[in-house]
Amino acid sequence: MNRSKGKLFYEFLTKNLVLAAAAVIVLAVTTGFVSYETSKTDVSIMVDGKKKSFSSHAENVRDALSDYGLKLNRHDAVTPGLNEPLKDGMQIEYTPAHRVNFTVDGEKQSVWSTADTVKEFLGEREMNVNQHDKLQPALNTPIEDKQEIHLQQAVSVDLVVGGKKKQVWTTSTTVADLLKQDKVKLGDLDRVKPAKKTELKDGLKINVTRVKKVTDVVEEDTPFATVKHQDGKLAKGKEKVVKEGSKGRLSKKYEVVLENGKEVSRKLKSKKTLKDSKDKVIAVGTKVAPKPQPKPKAKPVVVSRGKSSPSSSGDKELYVTSTAYTANCAGCTGKTATGVNLHANPNAKVIAVDPSVIPLGSKVYVEGYGYAVAADTGGAINGNRIDVFFSSQSAAEKWGRKSVKVKVIK
Repeated sequence: MNRSKGKLFYEFLTKNLVLAAAAVIVLAVTTGFVSYETSKTDVSIMVDGKKKSFSSHAENVRDALSDYGLKLNRHDAVTPGLNEPLKDGMQIEYTPAHRVNFTVDGEKQSVWSTADTVKEFLGEREMNVNQHDKLQPALNTPIEDKQEIHLQQAVSVDLVVGGKKKQVWTTSTTVADLLKQDKVKLGDLDRVKPAKKTELKDGLKINVTRVKKVTDVVEEDTPFATVKHQDGKLAKGKEKVVKEGSKGRLSKKYEVVLENGKEVSRKLKSKKTLKDSKDKVIAVGTKVAPKPQPKPKAKPVVVSRGKSSPSSSGDKELYVTSTAYTANCAGCTGKTATGVNLHANPNAKVIAVDPSVIPLGSKVYVEGYGYAVAADTGGAINGNRIDVFFSSQSAAEKWGRKSVKVKVIK
């Protein structure tokens, strides 16, 4: 009986000890858990514009973000810094970076950016976009990973077409592209400077010269010729218009090159006679006038050869109109009709006569000139006219024109 009671007491005691130990363990665990949880730091994080709160035992921002489950990229933006000690109530701003394929004026590059929009992305690079630039996609487009952005920056060029200048903003890359963009159509002869393959740059001047070839037909007068023929019925020295001349008409065809509307060259291609000219005909008289009757002879005066007024029985005397000439006069050859070389004989005493009045070769005495030989003739020496020879022009001019008495010595 006593043994049974002892056994029951032992079982009771053992059971209570187990329960007590379990209670102690539970209490310890509960106390530790409560203590662990209460030792966490409460922080908030801004991700994609949304604020979320969480608690962490991390010692710094980097570990806290890791606790939060974020896998960081070295290009991501985190504020405050990753090594900043974690503080209760701290607010962490996290902006993930995206890879962007950025092409500027044909040059492609791959960059990382934390910008939210295309506008912010360009702002990070201090790039302004004006109304003439070509941008894809639009400025307000959100940035996504592997975003494609294409920017063609416009340049300002001076475009001169046919002499007319204007300023053009363009995103074209070459002169040819610009002309196509501005709807400038080139003719076969037009010139472009610089060459169409030239790459555009700010301030470039492009000149398009409009070149045209046109045909110009011009009509003009052609002069008439003057034809003279001898007329034996007309007095010598006289002229008479038998038929008036008339001008002809000629058509000329030219190839004319125009640059920007102005003529730069002209080339004759053909001629065509529209009307022939007609010669002017003039009759020239050859009829010789009757010889004038000689004046009554003066009473012969007999003088010696050395005196100023020589005379001998039977000598012929007459009054004539006298002029003077030299070997160098217009139309003169320097040789007389009888072959005397006046250049070689500048001191010769020679007169030109009308052979029908004073025979060639006659020895004469000319008043004021002296003894001479009738050795020459002249186109204007007709009838009672003579021309006396002097070696100098001044002496001939001094002689002049006068009436003198001539004695033909037999």
